[in-house]
Amino acid sequence: MKPTVLVLGLGLTGRAVTRALTSRGHDVLVVDDAPDATARESADRLGVQIVESPKESDWTSLLAGCGEAVVSPGVPDRHPLFAAAADIGVPILDEYDLAARWDDRPRCAVTGTNGKTTVVTLIVGMLEQAGVRAAAVANTDTPMVAAIDDAETEVFVVEASSFRLAHVRHFSASPAAWLNFSPDHLDVHSDLKSYENAKARIWEGITNPGDAVANMADTVVASHAPQGATGFGLTDSLCRITDGQLVHGADMVIDVASMPRSLPHDLLNAQAATAVALRCGADLDACATTLAGFRGLAHRMSLIAELDGVRYIDDSKATTPHATLTALAGLPGSVLIAGGRNKGLDLSVLAASRPRCVVAIGEAADEIAEAFAGSVPLQVAESMSAAVAIAGEYAAGGGTVLLSPGCTSFDWYDSYSERGLDFARAVAEMEGAL
Repeated sequence: MKPTVLVLGLGLTGRAVTRALTSRGHDVLVVDDAPDATARESADRLGVQIVESPKESDWTSLLAGCGEAVVSPGVPDRHPLFAAAADIGVPILDEYDLAARWDDRPRCAVTGTNGKTTVVTLIVGMLEQAGVRAAAVANTDTPMVAAIDDAETEVFVVEASSFRLAHVRHFSASPAAWLNFSPDHLDVHSDLKSYENAKARIWEGITNPGDAVANMADTVVASHAPQGATGFGLTDSLCRITDGQLVHGADMVIDVASMPRSLPHDLLNAQAATAVALRCGADLDACATTLAGFRGLAHRMSLIAELDGVRYIDDSKATTPHATLTALAGLPGSVLIAGGRNKGLDLSVLAASRPRCVVAIGEAADEIAEAFAGSVPLQVAESMSAAVAIAGEYAAGGGTVLLSPGCTSFDWYDSYSERGLDFARAVAEMEGAL
């Protein structure tokens, strides 16, 4: 008889896990700390009972009849499930563990504070261009336990967030890339070292050191890289930028001038994607063709419009100070729109960026104002429309307005994409008024 599995959280991943477990004959106990109407309707459709908002003292009894527990991404380290499971010896799993148990097709992976989705997208494109059927999974709209139902997929490209890496039983993707490291998710991880340790698990499944793809320009990443890792980011790395060309070993991949996206962070992403894709079945031509046609993803340094000589750039995906600093390094002197809900991070580091001026928004507006106090002009806006109007005035005469918040969107919006769309709406309204 198969053991009962406790599933914590009935969001996108929890629903996919529950469906996958029940289809394989497991009894499932679903627990949700704050279920909404969608979660309750999903439980009804899946034919499972949902335990709602248990007390901390209830967790031992809930786990007692279970053989395993699967946690959804984003469950904080302080959640009482972990202590209760440790006390009675119930293993904690991520959905990755289940997918790897049920399917042994090749998997590669990407982690990093910033750039994961872009690099995963590039790798999938490179593999597909080379005739290898690939799928982006995990920290995407497609959980791995659902993706393995597609029998035609040859390689799974795993976007590995720290949430997943922290609680996975065994991570086994190879090759795997670590793009960069900066403070993030301190509202979920117990401290910065826990976040770093989670990221470092990306290379648990590496048997050949060369399959560990590491940004050697990042001191934290480099400190964890195994001897013989495939480096990128430095001029002497195996994958590097030399004389205006992206080079891998002795092979020229593409002229940087042929790439639509060639800001410093774009070039790092391109190097990482190339190094991983070449180890998964892509060839040099496929990598070059993909990079030559890649114009970026929505809400990631996307040009929305140019009005009266002012460019409006949507970088709503920038939910950490590091991501905002990266954006400003590529677009120095921009008028910055920043703020939202802070994830427990130090926003004062933004002061080093020296934008032309700052428009602060959202719950963190006071923290943004404090970070830039006395260094650049700053105003606080109470809506996105007001922020765009104020920023447009500051940028008049040929500047750039950059929405790169450095915070999550969960004060005014349900997602960073919704925030980016509202920015585009405000810009369009301004355009209509001209």
